[in-house]
Amino acid sequence: MPEYKAPLRDMQFVMQELLDCETHYQNLGYEDATPDMVNAIMAEAGKFTEEVIAPINQSGDEQGCKWEDGVVTTPDGFKEAYQQYVEGGWPTLSQPVEHGGQGLPHSINTAIGEFLSAANHSFAMYPGLSHGALATLEAHGTEEQKNMFMPKLVEGTWTGTMCLTEPHCGTDLGMLRTKAELNDDGSYSLTGTKIFISAGEHDLSDNIVHIVIARIPGSPAGTKGISLFVVPKFNVTADGEKAERNGVNCGSIEHKMGIHANATCVINFDGAKGYLIGEVNRGLNCMFTFMNAARLGVANEGVAAADASFQGSLAYAQDRLQMRSLTGPKNPNGAADPIIVHPDVRRMLLTQKSIAEGGRALNGYLAQLVDIVEVEKDAAKRAEAESKLALLTPIAKAFLTELGLECTSHGVQVFGGHGFIKEWGMEQLMRDTKISCLYEGTTGIQALDLLARKILGSKGELIKPFAAEVTQFCTENVTDEQMSEFIKPMITIAPNWQKMTQEVGMKAMQNPDEIGAASVDYLMYSGYLTLAYFWAKMAKVAFTQLAEGTEDKAFYEAKIKTARFYFARILPRAHGHAACIENGADSMMAHDLEEFVF
Repeated sequence: MPEYKAPLRDMQFVMQELLDCETHYQNLGYEDATPDMVNAIMAEAGKFTEEVIAPINQSGDEQGCKWEDGVVTTPDGFKEAYQQYVEGGWPTLSQPVEHGGQGLPHSINTAIGEFLSAANHSFAMYPGLSHGALATLEAHGTEEQKNMFMPKLVEGTWTGTMCLTEPHCGTDLGMLRTKAELNDDGSYSLTGTKIFISAGEHDLSDNIVHIVIARIPGSPAGTKGISLFVVPKFNVTADGEKAERNGVNCGSIEHKMGIHANATCVINFDGAKGYLIGEVNRGLNCMFTFMNAARLGVANEGVAAADASFQGSLAYAQDRLQMRSLTGPKNPNGAADPIIVHPDVRRMLLTQKSIAEGGRALNGYLAQLVDIVEVEKDAAKRAEAESKLALLTPIAKAFLTELGLECTSHGVQVFGGHGFIKEWGMEQLMRDTKISCLYEGTTGIQALDLLARKILGSKGELIKPFAAEVTQFCTENVTDEQMSEFIKPMITIAPNWQKMTQEVGMKAMQNPDEIGAASVDYLMYSGYLTLAYFWAKMAKVAFTQLAEGTEDKAFYEAKIKTARFYFARILPRAHGHAACIENGADSMMAHDLEEFVF
């Protein structure tokens, strides 16, 4: 199994040099979040993930979770590791002080989330969903509900889940059948079955708090009749203490392609006591708080997978001897040269590196936008941050997971036949990462959300704040000769983004299928452009540091070289997506249904 090392230097570069977290935190009132404190937290998180979480990754995959009579047992070492996670105070980091949290910025927690996911995807999912449950309760719960559930969720002795999917009902949540009937005491009795519930049952925490969508009898059909509930595995007293067992049971766990060490459960609600969150029939609106938090978390998984795969591939490529370099021996005293000298291996390594580091910058930026939305007092600044988040969340979730999966495929390929063998751990990365393209809304669903609901739904208005930021950066650097190799391609591609949007909108007025046909290509085009912007910004920082005579010359020179690779070898993919969009829906929709049958 590749040895995981937390990318502390690059995370420091992103947070402090690229995104200026010091000024960002001071402006938002996080006076304790100094660079020294942030570095200390990152160092400890790196040590914890390297020494405690990463070592149980492969064994967890091999052993998997076990289900017996509704009880789920996690793999050896998981319970002890989770206890250390709780004792270290990691769940409390960015949670409200009034509920036992440390009150630090969300963006610090995002960085640590990447380390956890890269070290052990399955483990990271157990505490990961608790953040969405907490965000939902904080935003929409009553004071009584917050007092009942948040303190234990914050400290990590309880964990949370999100319960949406049913056997007959995936993305189309309007078809759900789980019902919630009002009890005399104002609580509700929930009955129904949910499937694919990550961390729905396990032995790591004392209680599991489910956030559940259900329909109250008499509510309107479809999504307009969905309400949201908090339903604990064990009932909870008014002062937040665990009581008797609730009517919540795990019917089975799924046997999956990957993430074997995380329990993906069938959860049965048999008259389970729950409490309404928010207003009746407004559950989906409240649930988006959870879903958006989860989608950003999944975007982080894509970057984590790319980085973990890169680390494994790089170590192997430096050691594995095969053939001679096309330009002559580079290891003349050996039987062959290390495979890192070969251009095709470099192509795969640099693809992984450019996606991991570019994605880390994008996720850091998004995490700072969340900071602003959560605590900024200026309404205009909050609104701008919300607009950028609305635009970039589906892009980050889908684009970074698709490319994260591609990077894990490259990882297997760099190892050659050894990559296909379990003992090396590269095939596990690929199996574990595929789920990130599926849950919290597939790539196709994210693409429809981006193009149909957000871009065309806003008549193109939503794109303007972020497009203006990109345009401003290009304008400020257009005369900088060092930056011309990055600015010129963006000046060509960025205007086409809005032009393409208008053209798809016009076509859709005649044929709505044009939106569905264009959506994934549109999202991927948007993703390549977005990452180009962050790579250009990183190159700018690197040029500045080199001009000032930095002692870390090799780091900044590598940044510029990786930026050049991204612009030369990755960004051109955007043109292919643009051509597909221009070619329209006709070839995609031309077949009659019977023509698919052979």
